[in-house]
Amino acid sequence: MSKTYESQGARLSYEEMGSGVPIIFLHPTPLDHTYWLPSIRGIGEYRVILPDFRAHGASELGDDLPAGGFSRVPDAPVLSIGQLASDVLALMDDLELGEAVFAGCSIGGYVMLDLWRRAPMRMRGLVFVCSKAQPDADANLVKRVETINRVRREGTAGVFDGNAQTLIGASARARRPEIVSELRAHMTLTAEAVIAVQAGLATRPDSVGDIPEIDAPVLAICGGEDPGITEAEMRAFDGARSGCEFHLLADAGHFAAYEQPEKVAAIMRPWLAQFEF
Repeated sequence: MSKTYESQGARLSYEEMGSGVPIIFLHPTPLDHTYWLPSIRGIGEYRVILPDFRAHGASELGDDLPAGGFSRVPDAPVLSIGQLASDVLALMDDLELGEAVFAGCSIGGYVMLDLWRRAPMRMRGLVFVCSKAQPDADANLVKRVETINRVRREGTAGVFDGNAQTLIGASARARRPEIVSELRAHMTLTAEAVIAVQAGLATRPDSVGDIPEIDAPVLAICGGEDPGITEAEMRAFDGARSGCEFHLLADAGHFAAYEQPEKVAAIMRPWLAQFEF
């Protein structure tokens, strides 16, 4: 059953289940918290906390997002990675949760890196799934502008249809064609929210320099068919002070934890066991 909390003028939604060591799962955009449901069934008994990011799922976008941060589209509202991190900290405070293990896919991992800069003492471990520390390259910034302009012209449908076809790995689409419609059904952001998210992604900081400061355990899971995040980029997590356990799922795309939930759970389960004592 969904619960809600308040963060800086927005009512945000989350689900909570189980007991034991708390794990906060941060989903990719434009999906919602249900992205993680297939994989968490196999990780063992934990207190699982599944927020919907601001503007995603049942969470509100909120009012008065600042504009001007993305210089290539100066009138675009910006839903910053910092704002999403503040929302997660507000949830932890609401739950009176001092620390947790974190798992994040894509934008979820970007938020984790921001959280590490701001509140490392609250992060017992970090799982990065199809995420990276590098900022957008110029080619990515060009695509962000194109996406914003397309959403303004045509609405969200075409963009979401394209995401479902390209971000889901080719192998997953071939094995289980219905996965496209399943994930597409959870792409429900408004046009304003898509624009704000794209601007926020475009303006996220370079976090590569923060990796050597990470002294909590790190697990990285990379999708070999991910069109946007490469193995070489994710290998940067090997530079964490604590080291990094790295796994490549050669036939998984950007939504690896949904495409191959059993494999992702099998990787996470023994790694998570270190937090049970």
